[in-house]
Amino acid sequence: MAELSSLEELGEAAGAAQPEAPVHQRKVDQFNRSYATGRRKNAVARVWVKPGSGKVTINDKTMEAYFARPVLQMVLRQPILAAGRDGQFDIVATVTGGGLSGQAGAVRHGISRALTYFEPELRPVLKKGGFLTRDSRAVERKKYGRAKARRSFQFSKR
Repeated sequence: MAELSSLEELGEAAGAAQPEAPVHQRKVDQFNRSYATGRRKNAVARVWVKPGSGKVTINDKTMEAYFARPVLQMVLRQPILAAGRDGQFDIVATVTGGGLSGQAGAVRHGISRALTYFEPELRPVLKKGGFLTRDSRAVERKKYGRAKARRSFQFSKR
């Protein structure tokens, strides 16, 4: 190894040793769809994204029929609006487990990941918005000797 005599040489040597940032590849199947799995709480969503007119289908129902609450519909649209691709993709999702709120979060996570597989250049925008991060919070399990996960049984009436 050569001896370094200045800070510039040290910077050049360190720059050569660092690995380059990973280049994300486009992942689509033979039908020009990208697939991703989204998760939140106990809900798991399988999401397919393909170019289209902006139709969103969840468990063979329209988004408005499956998620009747406007807040949940807004949650689903967040990654599409952040990416600036509203009305350009058809989204098909099957979601199981959890409640409606967890399912909406799982579908949002799946949409975000599928969009990055379809268009890797959208990744920085979605990452900055926090859509690619899996919300790992889940219900804590019940422990023995406890009434619930943390609550103790009543000690004394008086």
